[in-house]
Amino acid sequence: MARPRSSGYDGQREQILAAAAALFARQGYTASTMNQVAAACGVSKATLYHYVRDKHALLAQIARGHVERLQALVAEVAVLGLAPETHLRVLIERFTAAYASAQHEHRVLTEDVKFLDVAERDAVVEGQRQVVAAFARAVAAVRPDLAEAELAKPMAMLLFGMINWTFTWMRPDGPLTHQALAPIVSALFFGGLPAVAAPSSVPRGVPRTRASRARVGAAA
Repeated sequence: MARPRSSGYDGQREQILAAAAALFARQGYTASTMNQVAAACGVSKATLYHYVRDKHALLAQIARGHVERLQALVAEVAVLGLAPETHLRVLIERFTAAYASAQHEHRVLTEDVKFLDVAERDAVVEGQRQVVAAFARAVAAVRPDLAEAELAKPMAMLLFGMINWTFTWMRPDGPLTHQALAPIVSALFFGGLPAVAAPSSVPRGVPRTRASRARVGAAA
């Protein structure tokens, strides 16, 4: 019979994943050892293995957990029943704000997902594609003509280009916070969106091919 989990199991597991993500983000997944993960978590190596099978499993759980949280944000906004523009603004602001507490996880997702097994990587990428598709639908709801020109997804990817890479330049101790940045991103996107004109013809293969490979945290 399997030993029942303690009441604090999930909380301890989340702390381990967060500490491991910070370690991987700081020095890289391949350069990190389970001994270092245990030290970063403040637990013994034996305790660490009680929560996770190995370093590979840590990476898989960090990446999958981050994408699942992003998918949950999409679902939370969807049930609010907002008007199209408000819906997209809320998505932008919630995603930007969410990255304030997930910078390490996002860096790991961006840089280390390539080390996952094919099936694990495909599952993470599929989750990313679902998030991108949700943003593309939100863009299309505001500008249906862009959807008709097959530009809703490229516009969504351009939007993610503003949001996703904040971890590369925003300093945790800097004057600009994610909370303050969120409405700026929204203002930039909506300020430029009306100026986007759907071309009479879109070069075959350019946006569709690129966008089909684009992922949250990868191509944008």
